[in-house]
Amino acid sequence: MFVDSSHFPAADLSSEPCFCPQTEFNDKEDSLFFNDGVRRIDFILVYEDEDKKEFEKRHTFQRKKASLMKMGMELEATKSVIDEKLTFVKVHMPWDVLCTYAEVLHIKLPIQPNDLSSRPSPWRYLSCITKYFYPNEDLIRKEAEFFTAPFEKDRLDFFHVRDRDAFFTESMRSRMAYYILSRAPYEIRGSIKKFGITKLLDGGVYKAAYPLHDCRFNVKSKEEGCPNERFLLYQEWAHPKSFYKMQPLDLIRKYYGEKIGIYFAWLGFYTIMLALAAVVGLGCFIYGYKTQETSTWSKEVCDPEIGGKIVMCPQCDRECKYWRLNSTCEASKVMMLLLCFLLSPCLFFPAHFLPVVTLFLEFWKRYQAELEYEWDTVAFLEQEEPPRPEYEAKCLYERKNPVTGVKEKVPYTACGRCVRVSIGIGTVLFWILLIVASIVAITVYRLAAFFAFSARLRAQDLKELEPLKEYVTPQMATSVTASLISFVVIMILNILYERLPRTKTDYENSLTLKMFLFQFVNYYSSCFYIAFAKGKAVGYPGDPVYLLGKYRNEECDPGGCLIELTTQLSIIMGGKAIWNNIQEVLLPWVKNVIFRYCTRVASEKVIPRWEQDYQLQPVSKLGLFYEYLEMVIQFGFVTLFVASFPLAPVLALVNNLFEIRVDAWKITTQFRRVVPEKAQDIGAWQPILQGVAILAVATNAMIIAFTSDMIPRLVYYWSFSVYPYGKSSGHTMEGYINSSLSVFNTDDFSNFSMPIGKVPNMTTCRYRDFRFPPGHDRQYEYTMQYWHVIAAKMAFIIVVEHIVYLTKFILSYVIPDVPYAVKEQIKREKYLTQVILHETNLKLVSKRLKPVIDDALKVTDTINPKVLISPCKTSHPCWAET
Repeated sequence: MFVDSSHFPAADLSSEPCFCPQTEFNDKEDSLFFNDGVRRIDFILVYEDEDKKEFEKRHTFQRKKASLMKMGMELEATKSVIDEKLTFVKVHMPWDVLCTYAEVLHIKLPIQPNDLSSRPSPWRYLSCITKYFYPNEDLIRKEAEFFTAPFEKDRLDFFHVRDRDAFFTESMRSRMAYYILSRAPYEIRGSIKKFGITKLLDGGVYKAAYPLHDCRFNVKSKEEGCPNERFLLYQEWAHPKSFYKMQPLDLIRKYYGEKIGIYFAWLGFYTIMLALAAVVGLGCFIYGYKTQETSTWSKEVCDPEIGGKIVMCPQCDRECKYWRLNSTCEASKVMMLLLCFLLSPCLFFPAHFLPVVTLFLEFWKRYQAELEYEWDTVAFLEQEEPPRPEYEAKCLYERKNPVTGVKEKVPYTACGRCVRVSIGIGTVLFWILLIVASIVAITVYRLAAFFAFSARLRAQDLKELEPLKEYVTPQMATSVTASLISFVVIMILNILYERLPRTKTDYENSLTLKMFLFQFVNYYSSCFYIAFAKGKAVGYPGDPVYLLGKYRNEECDPGGCLIELTTQLSIIMGGKAIWNNIQEVLLPWVKNVIFRYCTRVASEKVIPRWEQDYQLQPVSKLGLFYEYLEMVIQFGFVTLFVASFPLAPVLALVNNLFEIRVDAWKITTQFRRVVPEKAQDIGAWQPILQGVAILAVATNAMIIAFTSDMIPRLVYYWSFSVYPYGKSSGHTMEGYINSSLSVFNTDDFSNFSMPIGKVPNMTTCRYRDFRFPPGHDRQYEYTMQYWHVIAAKMAFIIVVEHIVYLTKFILSYVIPDVPYAVKEQIKREKYLTQVILHETNLKLVSKRLKPVIDDALKVTDTINPKVLISPCKTSHPCWAET
């Protein structure tokens, strides 16, 4: 909705430069006040001296700066100590301005101490141990709890004001200062209005605008009364030595605002969920490692008398050679490590893990509700989050509000909105098609690379059919190189997509959905290809299936494509974590070092607080967007493919333990202070997480059924190893390899796919499928075992999906989103607000009107005497004639 700026204090658009007192730096490097030592600095503006510029440009810049400076805020300018061309304008918000904008922004402030007793912690009996995992309470003390209410300037007496200087916190003051600066018009031409510090920053009128850090991150301030909150955050949160401690969320919220606080609260909560999943996943992985040597499959593959005598058909045309099954011995052991994970009691780990994801999302809602109450964002309504200034500037068209019936201004007509939506959808589809094209290109590379590796890594005759290296098979070499290329392509496409022209005028939720859709296809498409497409439509050696009519489709390893999917996930997850840490840690640090080196001054010079902050990196316009995106993409890897990679929660846990401290270190030491923002929740990321969790149920069931070799093994074990299909007297896995590999007559190769070097005295080779052998009445058609396996796979998917979905929805229904104790406190606060801010005023009104009512009654009695009938059932006096 458009908000008319005329309701708020506006800037004087006079073209005459305003008077901004110029003062000399007083050599107090840690000072957060004007030179008088009384007025607190709430914001800093930096501009370059116009005397160094052309006259016309200088006049324009002065006029635009003047419009921002005449707003009721008090200003003081100081020349830079390092660069004489720079001037720092210190902005102070007087008490009346603070009160005005606290009411405009509906900021909640304390009205009465919280008299509700808090529930004792279940860990209170272990406090002697748990205290070491929490920030030092002597340094970061717990603040008193208050009931709060939206501030109203006319009812100031009802609020808990002990000290005017401390009534509004630093983050509140900075937020209000930025609100004023972001809505100050500097140029109006007809119906076109230009305003806001953001536009002036983009245009170069101002070099920077930021709130001040309260001290250096590693040294306490020398100023008396300085809270040193940045120093405390570094010591107890951002320092590597504090990696094992819980986060001081209340101090983070107080210093950086609710939006930063809710992000770190969510990241910490998500990491705790990963810790539980990582313990189970690691245990299952160890179980698989311990039992892999006892696997009948590995024994038969590696046995020279079994796997060494089975000759496999070439997996590409002409150049590929015949190869022995035992050449994949080491790869089969790794494969069995994963299959033992699925064939063990850990089979139900994915089925158990996905309801755990639901528990994580539901308990996060409860924890979020607690934070909403504690941080005063429970009733965070639309009017508390004003429209973006750029949005207001584009509001040129009128429409009738369907709710209020009042005319309001909007930026686009219905037709214009449709055009913008169409362009946005078209852009996203274009990039998705570009990703699909890259996947096709990588697939073609896989086919060509496998062709080349098969020709080089296989020998010329049966005596030299072993691979050149123990672990290097054509399948493994192709998988690793293709995964690396896929990762590089993913990162390049990310960089290109992020370079698209974009401003803050994009709706954040819309931007979130568009970017996630792109990233989802970009990161997961190659994994989905390996999991659900590779090796599924390959035909058989006598009649292979070709991609684009030219490239023969890829085949999986005799044990399935699971190991290739795991390789792909490992490379992408690991590479992404390394790349992100380089971007988030190394680049800002290097930029700051270079900047300090280029602007170094004599060691005896004292640099003021505002200039120290100017040397830090500016905060990104999109803020936490890419931090959330990084974690949600990781959440997708952990949940969507946990059945193929049980160590994914472990890797994600290790990464997140670093991520929390890296993000904390970054914003505390390398970046300017963030402008505090209000936030009730994690926004559009919540439904995205829920959507990923729902999709994860289907993907994991399909990975177990179609990508792994688990279902064919179980079908063989329970049905085809015994009578009437098998010869064994009891259920066994012996003979499974022979059962899962079909026979092909080498004379049935087509001229196009016939291997160049035919081996003497070899009439047949084997391939992975369930087909009748040559010479059978139904040769090369599917056997009964194939249809049993397909039926078992479909039944498995249906049963597992229904069980997990049912469990998921039951948990979602049973667990309330808001804890009972929080509901009680919210009701208590609403009651107190009503009593203090409304009933008191009603009593004052009644008291003032009582003399007027008495005088009116006397006049009425004189003119027309009446008596009051009592009692009366109505709420008004009942009169009757005497």
